[in-house]
Amino acid sequence: MKKNKVSLTLPLDAEIVGSLRVGQRVLLSGTMYSARDAACALMFGEDGTGVPFPAEGGAIYFAGPSPAPPGRPVGSLGPTSSYRMEPFIPDLISAGIRAIIGKGSVGEKTARALRDGGCIYLAATGGAGALLSRAVETCQVAAFPELGAEALHRLEVAFFPALVAIDAAGGNLFRG
Repeated sequence: MKKNKVSLTLPLDAEIVGSLRVGQRVLLSGTMYSARDAACALMFGEDGTGVPFPAEGGAIYFAGPSPAPPGRPVGSLGPTSSYRMEPFIPDLISAGIRAIIGKGSVGEKTARALRDGGCIYLAATGGAGALLSRAVETCQVAAFPELGAEALHRLEVAFFPALVAIDAAGGNLFRG
C-alpha cells in the first residue's frame, strides 16, 4: 500500500513518478515553473522557442501569479484550468517535464500522453491561490517578460500541496 502523503524534491526521477498513484497527496519542494496559454504558445507555437529552462524531471504549474504584496514573493497563485493547456502538454512531456500541475480534468488523449511519457498530472485546489502562494519562497520571471503575469516564472517552493489526479500507470481520478 502506498503512503497517502509524499514529500517530493524537484526535479523528479522516473522511478519516483512511476511509484505515485491516483489519490496520493504530494508536497513539492524545489524549483518549478509556472506558465499559462501565452507562454506555452511562445514555447511551442509555429515559431516556438522551445523550453527556455532545464525541463528534465521538472514540474510546470499552469498558473499566472498576481502581484506580490509587501513582504511576499508572490500574490495569489491559483491554478489555471488544464483543459485549455492540453495542446501544449505533449510538447512539455517531450521536453522532459515529469509533473504537470493544474486544475480540473483533461481529455483521454492527454491522459494517454501522460502515461506514455511517464508523467503525472497533479491537481492543485482551485480557489485556494492565496493559500498555495504561501508555499512559494521566491518568484522570478524566467522568460517572456512582455507577457506580464502570463510570463514564464521560476518558482522556488517548499511543501507545495497537490493531489495525484492522473498517474504514470494510467490511473485517472476523473474517470468513474
